[in-house]
Amino acid sequence: MVPELTSAPTPPSMTAEFARVHARDYVRGSAQMGLTRHAPWSPMSLVRLNDVSVVFDNNQVLREACFRLEPGDRVGLIGKNGSGKSTLLKLLLDQLQPTEGVVTVQDNVKIGYFSQFSELDGSATVLDELSEVFAEVRAVEAELASIDTAMADETTAADVMDGLIERQAELFEDMERLNGWDVDREIDTVLTKLGFSDAHRTCPIDALSGGWRNRASLAKILLEKPEILLFDEPTNYLDVAGVEWVESWFRTFHGAAIVVSHDRAFLDGVVNRIIEVENHHLHEYTGNFAAYVVEKQLRFKTLQKQFVYESELLAYEAEGIANRREAARNKSKDLGKRLSKIRKAKGPKPVDQILTEIYKGLRTKACLCEVRGLSKSYGEQDLFANLSFDLRRGQRLAISGPNGSGKSTLLRVLTGLTEADAGTVEWTRGQTFVSFNKMLDELDPKDTVTHAVNALPDSLALTATKKAVGRFLTMFQFSEADMKAKIGTLSGGQKARVAMAQCLLSGASVMVLDEPTNHLDMTSAQVMERALVHFPGAVMVVSHDRFFIENVATSRIDFTAEGELAVR
Repeated sequence: MVPELTSAPTPPSMTAEFARVHARDYVRGSAQMGLTRHAPWSPMSLVRLNDVSVVFDNNQVLREACFRLEPGDRVGLIGKNGSGKSTLLKLLLDQLQPTEGVVTVQDNVKIGYFSQFSELDGSATVLDELSEVFAEVRAVEAELASIDTAMADETTAADVMDGLIERQAELFEDMERLNGWDVDREIDTVLTKLGFSDAHRTCPIDALSGGWRNRASLAKILLEKPEILLFDEPTNYLDVAGVEWVESWFRTFHGAAIVVSHDRAFLDGVVNRIIEVENHHLHEYTGNFAAYVVEKQLRFKTLQKQFVYESELLAYEAEGIANRREAARNKSKDLGKRLSKIRKAKGPKPVDQILTEIYKGLRTKACLCEVRGLSKSYGEQDLFANLSFDLRRGQRLAISGPNGSGKSTLLRVLTGLTEADAGTVEWTRGQTFVSFNKMLDELDPKDTVTHAVNALPDSLALTATKKAVGRFLTMFQFSEADMKAKIGTLSGGQKARVAMAQCLLSGASVMVLDEPTNHLDMTSAQVMERALVHFPGAVMVVSHDRFFIENVATSRIDFTAEGELAVR
């Protein structure tokens, strides 16, 4: 087993030859503006980025980025889709070299990387894959088993028996050193907390769904206990219990971690500082996510005051130019007019006003759906039984519970995709629902964003003013260039924003969402929350995102691991 990191590794002795070679490597890396992975003179920093810039196809991704990762750091890495978060991780993994600047990673530091897109593949079972983490322990166990067999053989000579006993004692010491007696319990604990059934544990990895492969990858990373953890959306596909267990696991982890996540509650419970990738730069905030929100608000206020001050200086300077240079008077007047407009211009409408304007034309009935005595089983497992409730205008119903408990099945039954075993679902005549996940699956890669958002038959974009729709889409991070782009060229997060915008503008009375925040960056999720709060119809959402549920839900259906339901 890999021992947990309790202090920074001690650098090797600095012999003259060692110093010469490493200095040569460092200088060469700096000269080539590439990557050097030697930092023996920086024993405390596990990772350093010094004035790192990255450019792809003439597009700036990072500019003059500086960053340090120290032992014990818990860094939350946030930013909009495409802002450069994955680029930063690739730099640390030596999968990408910077265009300018230097990346240093301390020698002999083990990095564990969890990607939201699992890279596990093969015919091995989950248990086989996890056992590879403890290959040394398994080798000791195999030798102990062969010794047991030999010692049980009555034909074994006495002198051979003495040698076996001596070797057995050595192997027992190895097992103690490796903490090998607890390996199976450790594997079982991780798999249990991440929701693996006995069937999943013995299932070939190739036969697992993408979500379960992600869980297997996460289990392997947690068991490896590297000195540096790079987590890319680790809470996707985990239920609340699984997320909370990963949070508790972090309290026993003594290494450093960089966590890319949209899960604000998870960041609040895990990180001790936030790095935001914004406008190609890294902005650092001390504390967890809650502290970041407060600190960034203060930063915005400071920038606004600075803008007002600079505007006044520019206006004063323009007046001076007009007085001094008669020939430039016309230009100065034009400039003065522009500055005057800037000073008189009103700020953008608050988010709430934009949403109210969009939804003012949407009319829905008081009761949208009646559910009576609904029951559904899967094999011998009762997912839900005798479930009754009304879905009413303004209601935001959150459905939560452990993975496999029946949450998504309930959504499919309510929307008619799966037949119930008993009970009825009666939708009010004339009221329609729209599915975010169906919208996302059916996006046409050849379509443009503009057409996709505006082309739905009953879209609110057809009744609201063009200005209101433009403000809505700007708020949802769509630029003019984005609107002209083909959907097939977009990232997964950008496609999710298109599908969410379609749903919010669809004109439907009910929105149905299954784990929507898995696909959205943090800013998009915040915009979606505000839109759902103002949505005059009803919302049904399956989610494990605690922050999202607390902000949005007005009522809940909670599944339990024992198959019970709590409606509140």
